Amino acid sequence: MSEKTIIQKDFYRESGKWLTTQQIWAKCVNPNLHYIYLFRKCQKYPRKSLKGIFWRLILRHHQIKYGFQIYPETEIGEGLYLGHWGMLVINPKTKIGKNCNIAQGVTIAQSNRGKRQGAPEIGDEVWIGPNAVVVGNIKIGRNVLIAPNAYVNTDVPENSLVLGNPAKIFSKEDATEGYINNKI
Repeated sequence: MSEKTIIQKDFYRESGKWLTTQQIWAKCVNPNLHYIYLFRKCQKYPRKSLKGIFWRLILRHHQIKYGFQIYPETEIGEGLYLGHWGMLVINPKTKIGKNCNIAQGVTIAQSNRGKRQGAPEIGDEVWIGPNAVVVGNIKIGRNVLIAPNAYVNTDVPENSLVLGNPAKIFSKEDATEGYINNKI
């Protein structure tokens, strides 16, 4: 079997099927998959190259159209899954691991002052629910479920469930079981 591209790995998360380039294009009618495709194309080319400029212009148009504010500079591992489209903001200094799900209304932001100044680092297999806010120079461990509407501004160990505002952290071995499907 040939090596799969990062775009194929992202699209695999949605369907659980390995798709050809033609099948990927057909799935781009879905706004969140279309955005992921454009995002990965931008990441493929240097910023100041002709192709890099072209893909960044296309991505910018679709940021406005779909309500995603994710920049090509953002480090996001393979197997990204955006559950729904619209109103999603991720700081470009954020680092996100592989097999992560991010729902609509999520903000992953930088803190500009205080002891947590900086942007979050999010581990593998993290599920971030609708309207959650993750902010500051914090580390979110592997296998963490951040519940809808949670406000997270502190480190979260792996195998955890995070609820509420302010965030309450509970240890849970199978935190993302059933939430993160079709892992790569």
